[in-house]
Amino acid sequence: MQHFRLTTLLLLLLIIIQPDASAQGFLRVKGKQIVNEKGQNVLLRGVGLGGWMLQEGYMLRVNGEGMQHKIRSRIVELIGEDSTRIFYEAWLANHTRKVDIDSMKAWGFNSVRLPMHFNLYTLPADQEPEPGKQTWLEKGFQMTDSLLAWCKANKMYLILDLHAAPGGQGNDLNIADRDPSKPSLWESEANRQKTIGLWRKLAERYANEPWIGAYDILNEPNWGFADLANDKNGLKETGNQPLKQLMMDITKAIREVDNKHIIIIEGNGWGNNYNGILPPWDKNMVLSFHKYWNFNTQEAIKHILDTRNTYNVPVWLGETGENSNVWFTEAVRLLEANNIGWAWWPLKKMGNNNPMQIRSNKEYDKVLEYWSGKGPKPTAAEACKGLMELAAATRLENTVIKRDVLDALLRQPFSQATIPFKKNVIKNGAIVKAIDYDLGRNGAAYFDTDTADYHISNGSRGGNRGRVYRNDGVDISADPATDSYFVTNTEAGEWLQYTIDVVKAGNYHIKLNCNPAKENAKLSVQINNNGARQVPVSGTTGWQSLEIKDIALKKGANNLRIYIDAGEMSLRDMQFTAVE
Repeated sequence: MQHFRLTTLLLLLLIIIQPDASAQGFLRVKGKQIVNEKGQNVLLRGVGLGGWMLQEGYMLRVNGEGMQHKIRSRIVELIGEDSTRIFYEAWLANHTRKVDIDSMKAWGFNSVRLPMHFNLYTLPADQEPEPGKQTWLEKGFQMTDSLLAWCKANKMYLILDLHAAPGGQGNDLNIADRDPSKPSLWESEANRQKTIGLWRKLAERYANEPWIGAYDILNEPNWGFADLANDKNGLKETGNQPLKQLMMDITKAIREVDNKHIIIIEGNGWGNNYNGILPPWDKNMVLSFHKYWNFNTQEAIKHILDTRNTYNVPVWLGETGENSNVWFTEAVRLLEANNIGWAWWPLKKMGNNNPMQIRSNKEYDKVLEYWSGKGPKPTAAEACKGLMELAAATRLENTVIKRDVLDALLRQPFSQATIPFKKNVIKNGAIVKAIDYDLGRNGAAYFDTDTADYHISNGSRGGNRGRVYRNDGVDISADPATDSYFVTNTEAGEWLQYTIDVVKAGNYHIKLNCNPAKENAKLSVQINNNGARQVPVSGTTGWQSLEIKDIALKKGANNLRIYIDAGEMSLRDMQFTAVE
């Protein structure tokens, strides 16, 4: 697996150009563009820090109720209140640090979206000592100050996003850590006044900070105002007046102390339903939309392009991701061709399709098994050890840096060239793993017939079936017995390309370790774009070694492709033996 250790990362960060002390000025709206103080178009390329201030169950592989307050209660049940507090202190300290922002800059991002949980900034309305008054908590503001300093040092814009509003802004409970037994944002005037007050406090604090890019005032509202019983997430809402009123009230509060920053608004139904909300009521306003699991075509974003044109206002894709690398590259190409900036989701989690992957550990796995009803209750010591190791695993140097995801976001949208995923040095006895094919687009570094999840558009969840090791269209499975990975579920017509670095020119025998799932499986090997040589596959299934003899390889870089001519099979590795 392609792991960047801390020493490697620090070497990488040495190449960063030291930031200019002078800012580019406040971002602002100019017609349908977001521009800097010089009037130059700014295309935001960012990532959201999901899971830091606000945990969602799926990011921690927690099944069932995934609201943070429920997760916390489960942890308290296992290890007690004091140890739980220590865990969350470690989580907040470890999850996002300066090295994360430095790395994002080095990789090519220019902005950060901070999903804020209100309870780090203020008390819940029902816990206020004096009703109607706002008690401010320093923790959230201090965390935001630190993050802003890290962004400023890297000349990156920080976008503040109220992800969990007081009471919760919708019926998708996890994203706002909502407790449905208590009044929602829409059912409580106290919650609305606290939300307005929080934004005024934030705007007052950051009014003169040019590296605050914008205020994203309410993430993914999803509430059926007119027909809550039948439209709980507000997808069919035609009026949206309570949402519009709250956003107008927040805007008024911000403008009382800050006339410089962009205000970003989001429609109902997870950000996309703007019925009844427009036109914009502020001259420095941007519309956000969110995009998941649909086609990357002009038609797929026509609604927001039409809205942009109708109201002459910029749009920004505030959240997207959770798909394959193929989808990522398609999406970035589509967005940037239409001058739409973006913020991917999220930077890190316990999953494969983000820039950083958080590793689990044996004790935390026991916790998950217990919570899912598949294992016994761990001891407090076991659970505490697993949770504290999980908190430490969020540190960048302990994560798996997903080079394939970064490449799909930042290079592949603009280049059809392929580059090695791993330095495959070939000398006598060398082994190249099948999973270490080149980095590049589908059709350039590999070809797979089922590459992404478009289920919102076509109703079918597709893409990488294994969802381990890499996030391309290629299906990869894990072998727990050997702690290794292999390519699987191939189909006729698919292929994989490898750049290999040959130390000494000559002829080589190649042993290909494969497992045909069907008796009629066939494959071919091609070197340096010359004629492909078909390799006979045994008529029986099971792992077997196929030998391809006398393959001529030149010194230095060679291009090797494996073609699946027929049948389904799995591929583990190739071994190269020099012919004497």
